[in-house]
Amino acid sequence: MNSPVSESTQENRDVRCSQSESFAALLQQLRVSLLISTYQTGHLVVVTARDGKLKLAFNQFERAMGVAVKPGTIAVCTRKEVWFLRNAPDIAAKLPGEAKHDACFLARTSHFTDDLQAHEAAWINGAKGAAEFWIVNTLFSCLCALHPHYSFAPRWRPPFISALRPEDRCHLNGLAVVNGEPKYVTALAETDTASGWRGVQHNSGCIIEVPSGRMLARGLCLPHSPRVDGKRLFFLRSGESDLAVADCGSGEVTSVAPVPGVARGLALHGGYAFVGTSKARPTLVGVPIVGERDKLRCGVWAVDLRSGATVAHLDFNTGVEEIFDVQVLPGIVAPYVSGPAAEKDVSQPLWTVPPAGA
Repeated sequence: MNSPVSESTQENRDVRCSQSESFAALLQQLRVSLLISTYQTGHLVVVTARDGKLKLAFNQFERAMGVAVKPGTIAVCTRKEVWFLRNAPDIAAKLPGEAKHDACFLARTSHFTDDLQAHEAAWINGAKGAAEFWIVNTLFSCLCALHPHYSFAPRWRPPFISALRPEDRCHLNGLAVVNGEPKYVTALAETDTASGWRGVQHNSGCIIEVPSGRMLARGLCLPHSPRVDGKRLFFLRSGESDLAVADCGSGEVTSVAPVPGVARGLALHGGYAFVGTSKARPTLVGVPIVGERDKLRCGVWAVDLRSGATVAHLDFNTGVEEIFDVQVLPGIVAPYVSGPAAEKDVSQPLWTVPPAGA
């Protein structure tokens, strides 16, 4: 059974959603909230559950793509910069209104990179102890770190990429991190020419081990969003609309659950997978999923990893057609987010100052 969702968004965008009754219950059971980047509409959507009902808050970011989370911080990769939002828990308790918030994430800094086609991102253990913020730099076919003096600092690239060029040679797109270290990446092809992946994307995707460069799996259809849970490597086969798992030794791939859309954006928590799905772009051709183009849905699907059963879903019926990333905020059930365009969002600008004498 579907029920309407409470939304807060711009007045000029007609966003309508529906949910299975189990979706809010699952978020409450896990004590989490969700972050969803919507790519073409340029929003970070905050999904929370209270009293069995979902609430969605929309925060504008120009071409929001990869989202990364660590305690106290949310990072959002956008068209030309990365935004960092810091939690101010002392402010959360003082916010006006009936709602009680347990976190307050405020846009505090941004790092200009220009357009790298930044896909997924994560904090990585640094050589000198301090964590670095790494980005899947799709335009330059590499993993890179932010650098205070340069556009980016290259850290790793697939062994078949011969040069650092702004040519999107293999469409490197996803990053799996284990214990603070990069472990696996996904790419749409093992090609080393400008946009070479476009002609072979239907069956040339791969999963590559980092830093060794060992090819774990080949022949995949649009692989995205690798995530490690224990000894299992989950990822999405976007061209075949399913959640899959790869054996980290043999590379054998097994389907876990189908989803009704172009799968991209994956978060694992508490034995469940939250899978983002999108409708197919008109330019997406030559892959199995386009045969069902009219049936594809945009939303988030919750899959029980123990059984492979889909247990809950959230649908964007109008206003949003593409999701890029999905992340979980663990232990936070009612976050308040104020982004760089708060004056255009339903949220309000907030100013903070240090305490006297600080």
